[in-house]
Amino acid sequence: MKYHRVHSDTLLPVTPIQQLISSCSGAILTSLLTTPFDVVKVRLQRQQSTLKPCYILDCRAALDGVCICTYESPYPHLPPYSPVHRYTGTLDAFVKLARTEGVGSWWKGLSPTLLMAVPLTVIYYTLYDQLKVRLGFDPNERNFAAPLVSGVVSRTVAVTAVCPIELVRTKLQSRTGVNISEVLSVVRTVTAQNGVLSMWRGLSPMLLRDVPFSVIYWLGYEDLKRNFTNRSLFYQPLVPFIAGSIAGTFAAIVTTPLDVVKTHMQAELGEPEVGNKLGVGSMSRVMRTILQEYGAPGLFAGLIPRVAKVAPACAIMIGTYETCKDFFSEYNASH
Repeated sequence: MKYHRVHSDTLLPVTPIQQLISSCSGAILTSLLTTPFDVVKVRLQRQQSTLKPCYILDCRAALDGVCICTYESPYPHLPPYSPVHRYTGTLDAFVKLARTEGVGSWWKGLSPTLLMAVPLTVIYYTLYDQLKVRLGFDPNERNFAAPLVSGVVSRTVAVTAVCPIELVRTKLQSRTGVNISEVLSVVRTVTAQNGVLSMWRGLSPMLLRDVPFSVIYWLGYEDLKRNFTNRSLFYQPLVPFIAGSIAGTFAAIVTTPLDVVKTHMQAELGEPEVGNKLGVGSMSRVMRTILQEYGAPGLFAGLIPRVAKVAPACAIMIGTYETCKDFFSEYNASH
């Protein structure tokens, strides 16, 4: 027997386990497809900290356009710095990463990304869905309070839970020739010296980046989805993908400055005082330092790969999530 497919908000409720499976499916698919853009974004943002004098500077622009800055670390617990390549843009970063580190470097940090994505999305999407229903969300009416409150609470809980994994991932993606065991060695040394709470360094800009992102995203997504559905502007199964992409793009642009601050604060944790360190001090101090050094454009470093990652990530994640929920809703109805 066939069942007419309608939107998941109007079907029978799915169970928490079915929500978990739906969010995990989207998280894994999203991580595999968008990690390369995340690596490039981090490298473009991180190179702001390596523009000041080094011990050795070797520019071979006539050969391959790559400037290499190297020095030996004075700290025994830190691995020696690998060559730091200068990137002029998103495409240039992709090409130079493939040439110098191999195409596999595009997926650097995939392990912690997957390790972070699963609990993050499970907490985030499940808690958001549960809260918005309890707050009286109506898919056929314009809603503000339910998406706003649900987005703030769910994102705050999820980001706080996975912040230590995000720190490891950022440090792993920000350096050339560093593997996860070396990063974990640095993290262990820093936590032994400064306490376990140092693993939550960068939480403030993460929250100030992700909570507004969540509010903007969910308000935009729910409103776009309702309008697209009511006006039949797109083939119904595509609505979540399109609405998610548009809402995610706008939210990513608005919150990029806080993403830049977060990258510096986390990537420079435990590194020696050599060169131009931008991630020292409080979030406001880091932001002021970036503005002084590079002006307003410095706060939007890595914007293109960030949007290139976030737009499809939001589309894939919410589209897969909604599609899986629809499947489970119809399955529940038939059983």
